[in-house]
Amino acid sequence: MASRNFLLVVPLMAAALMPGFGKAAPSASIPNFTGYWIHPSIPGVEPLSSGPTSITNRSRRDGQNNILQLVGDYTNPILKPAAAARVKMLGEQSINHYGFHNPRNQCWPNGVPFMLPLSMEMFQAPDKITIIYQNDHQVRHIRMNAQHPAKVTPSWYGDSVGRYEGDTLVIDTVGLKMGPFAMVDWYGTPQSEALHVVERYRMVDYETAKEGFARDEKENFRAQPQNMDWNYRGKHLQLTFTVEDPNVFTTPWSATVTYGKPMVDWLETVCAENPRKYGTEDDAQIPTAKQPDF
Repeated sequence: MASRNFLLVVPLMAAALMPGFGKAAPSASIPNFTGYWIHPSIPGVEPLSSGPTSITNRSRRDGQNNILQLVGDYTNPILKPAAAARVKMLGEQSINHYGFHNPRNQCWPNGVPFMLPLSMEMFQAPDKITIIYQNDHQVRHIRMNAQHPAKVTPSWYGDSVGRYEGDTLVIDTVGLKMGPFAMVDWYGTPQSEALHVVERYRMVDYETAKEGFARDEKENFRAQPQNMDWNYRGKHLQLTFTVEDPNVFTTPWSATVTYGKPMVDWLETVCAENPRKYGTEDDAQIPTAKQPDF
């Protein structure tokens, strides 16, 4: 019981250290998204039924996404030729080898939109929103009712500003830092300094959520389905995000992530605690020392 209590306290302690925590909750006219939201699938992005949408996996096993082979569909018309060639090359590497380096398996900051399908907890304050993700202590800070500076200093999670449009929270992110493993998704789709991501969060009824989960099941692998309450019929949180990068994509494209009600306590995972990755990928290139510090 003590360990369960500890797991509950950890996110609350982290939140208490965040600027804006403890301020007045959103007013009645502002939608309340505060809380722990879970997404049970990987890679987790839900392609739309029509229109320009996200890359899918060409490798299937028993009709499902074969996450042991990440072979992005390089024929998706959203990809410019150089980006398509990159996705194809990494897909071939995944088939012939056992994966390729990405921010997830190399314990680097995941960035946006790569990290968006992760389970997360949102904290709302009048002037700021903080989102923490279950993987690797990843935290985002969104300034509300603000503008991007004229010159943005690139950072791992970019410069994010937010606003409410009726029942929807809109988050606009630019200035995402280019690192050695930076990519848009699990299939190695590249990104450039021009990457621009707009997220739109809203509460949806069960029927809308059900449709999102159906698209999720068609494309993704449900790694831990038992962690979500599938019998819950109340409001769910749904994210629709749009990605633009004229150096990589022929057009802006969109996808969704539908979050549900968790059945488990917050369980943080730390990439560096398991650098060997089940034998399916190269060991993570985490910092190491040849001799102890003491």
